[in-house]
Amino acid sequence: MNISDVAKKTGLTSKAIRFYEEKGLVTRPARRDNGYRSYDARQLEELTLLHQARLVGFNLDECRELVALFNNPSRHSADVKSRTLQKVKDIENHIEQLKAMREHLLALAESCPGDEGAACPIIENLSGCCSGH
Repeated sequence: MNISDVAKKTGLTSKAIRFYEEKGLVTRPARRDNGYRSYDARQLEELTLLHQARLVGFNLDECRELVALFNNPSRHSADVKSRTLQKVKDIENHIEQLKAMREHLLALAESCPGDEGAACPIIENLSGCCSGH
């Protein structure tokens, strides 16, 4: 399979596929006589795993671990589950941080008159100023 076929089947761009290969996240494909990459079912599965893992929030290092587990016939599903549940905790923490950011921004917006004047409590708060200039 060539890179454009793999891109269509995985939903990744050719650029993303080359990036994952460059970063060592997938098994290097064989090269044809003309120098083009030739992907097999294993790389297709690795790239599909990477794409799906990225869609649910795993970062590159976490993806590297998942691909290593995928390629390890002695893996334990407990290890995969543990990493997945840790990612859920990370996402929950991020959601809480985003909610706090949202509330802070709403409070700032509420404090601002939003008129034609130069005085802006939002700018003053974000810049650490105590009074207008």
